[in-house]
Amino acid sequence: MATIKPFRGVRPPKQWVEQVESRPYDVLDSEEARAEAGDNEKSLYHIIKPEINFEPGTSEYDPRVYQSAVEHFQMFQERGWLVQDPEEHYYIYAQTMNGKTQYGLVVGAYVNDYLTGVIKKHELTRRDKEEDRMKHVRVCNANIEPVFFAYPDNDTLDKLIMRYAATTPEYDFIAPIDGFRHQLWVVSGAEDIAAITAEFAKMPSLYIADGHHRSAAAALVGAEKAQNNPNHTGTEEYNYFMAVCFQASQLTILDYNRVVKDLNGMSSEAFLEALGHNFEVACQGAEIYHPQRLHEFSLYLDGLWYSLVAKTGTYDDTDPIGVLDVDISSRLILDQLLGIKDLRSDKRIDFVGGLRGLGELKRRVDSGEMRMALALYPVTMQQIMDIADSGKIMPPKATWFEPKLRSGLIIHKLDD
Repeated sequence: MATIKPFRGVRPPKQWVEQVESRPYDVLDSEEARAEAGDNEKSLYHIIKPEINFEPGTSEYDPRVYQSAVEHFQMFQERGWLVQDPEEHYYIYAQTMNGKTQYGLVVGAYVNDYLTGVIKKHELTRRDKEEDRMKHVRVCNANIEPVFFAYPDNDTLDKLIMRYAATTPEYDFIAPIDGFRHQLWVVSGAEDIAAITAEFAKMPSLYIADGHHRSAAAALVGAEKAQNNPNHTGTEEYNYFMAVCFQASQLTILDYNRVVKDLNGMSSEAFLEALGHNFEVACQGAEIYHPQRLHEFSLYLDGLWYSLVAKTGTYDDTDPIGVLDVDISSRLILDQLLGIKDLRSDKRIDFVGGLRGLGELKRRVDSGEMRMALALYPVTMQQIMDIADSGKIMPPKATWFEPKLRSGLIIHKLDD
């Protein structure tokens, strides 16, 4: 069962929140962060992308860069741009995209739940990326950015959240970069805090939706601190890391599409003919065509869109991995026909998150940069949970969650 606790969040005073908040560290590169921060000394990028505090071209792995993160985190607190709440709280964080709002609970998730599999993952992590985030957590002695969890729908929590949502939020702003609305409420009543803790204690599992590297880094640093503390009791703040937990049914998963540089030596005609062995292929014309259902794909080639419907027998509906469109397309198109074996390392393929739309696929093919594009029907949260429950791992580049969590609304210190 899931163990969580409230914590004393470190966060910006209301008047500074829009200057402090930022996008997550891993959705933009160093120069984009430098441009977004501009001359705003309160921008969280000075802490989460601290290479911008140095000359352009400075490696994000330079030891000076990690030290700069610590110095800026300290300075933000000294200058009152980040202030720690005097009492422990849970927090409610709402995001509104295209008129749809999802409500998350910001909690301290239990390190041991990650280590024992109560917190379930569906992606492989890379050790180098884990180590980078571990260094950041270690030197700052804090979870500066949250991770993104899903939990099974819960009526009691839903009613509690809606009660707070009817009140005036602590923060309420529209992020300029994407136009999405972000709101935050502080859960202050002792009964409400106890109710949230109790409801999570009934849940057999929590699921990492987004942020597998941050989750791994936070949990591994917590475990490391426990091992290095001869007086460890299990109640220390480092036994918990910051997560925003959303009801599974509220989450929006967008399509995560593929663009490929060549047809592996085939002509367009030969490629379409080869596709016909495993798919029903139908030309849909020059207008952008979206996949309408599971096991249907959209192909863009030579200025035309095609629907590809996987034939019966090409997938296994009883296998949580085999039923995925990302698995079908990887096996039967990318590997079998195009010779792309490793999606993580092959330079002939690139990936386009669904927020950019199918128009971006068309643009990249029409420009001559790419030869063809493949659009997939989005994965469902239930599919992700089924895979995590089965102990299996999703194929790479399978999920694209929107909206992304904003960073800088709350920070969790590991020493309280």
